[in-house]
Amino acid sequence: MNLADLVSHLDSELRIAEIADYSNALNGLQLENHSGKVTKIVAAVDATLPVMRKAVAAGADLLIVHHGMFWTGLQAWTGPVFQKLKLCHDSGLAVYSAHLPLDVHPVLGNNAQIAQALGLTPSGGFLEYKGSNVGVTADHEMPLDELVLKFQAALGGSPVHVCGGGPKTTRKIGLSSGGSGSEVAEAAKAGIDTFITGEGPHWSYTLAEELGINVLYGGHYATETFGVKALAAHIEAKFGIPWEFVDHPTGL
Repeated sequence: MNLADLVSHLDSELRIAEIADYSNALNGLQLENHSGKVTKIVAAVDATLPVMRKAVAAGADLLIVHHGMFWTGLQAWTGPVFQKLKLCHDSGLAVYSAHLPLDVHPVLGNNAQIAQALGLTPSGGFLEYKGSNVGVTADHEMPLDELVLKFQAALGGSPVHVCGGGPKTTRKIGLSSGGSGSEVAEAAKAGIDTFITGEGPHWSYTLAEELGINVLYGGHYATETFGVKALAAHIEAKFGIPWEFVDHPTGL
């Protein structure tokens, strides 16, 4: 498939031009390849040198990630930055990144996919950022212990750190993947009694206890594997391009 045609579809599906994001996200096609074609996709969380090496070894000519190449801001083309560019150029690997546009997608997004894995139906949103609700809410009564087990299973057995500051039975659950743990106050303000997220600062745990809500920390990396997998599977279903997921966990 022509890279330009696939990029056009992704930009439209993910509303890249409409959804505001952090300045260094640079959502969309971040690096094109010299062939202008896509025959195999690798999905991953981060556009790092080790991930790119794995993508090249897998025979991919397009790498789709959640965290793109420019998170650290302006950098000289030296050291690992140069190595990434040279590797992609020499091997014909293009890079496409989608951060908040993938987080907030109602079907393919990290939060929507986690909710589906937990058997939850999103009924609203919270954590507004520049016109978009980054998180989703679901009205669902469930024993907290059962929800923890379901979340752990959805993460493939990865550990879930639990702050049990709220009720033993959930009624309103909030989901926001990645590093949203610092938003416990906003979650409580939205009437959420159980907040599912990736990671948070130390004080988010103690504040959650004081505010009387539960927080389930599933890991920044682990909670953001869902969206890129769903997006790659969507591409295969629509255009027949094979894909695979490259797992390169940080443990955070």
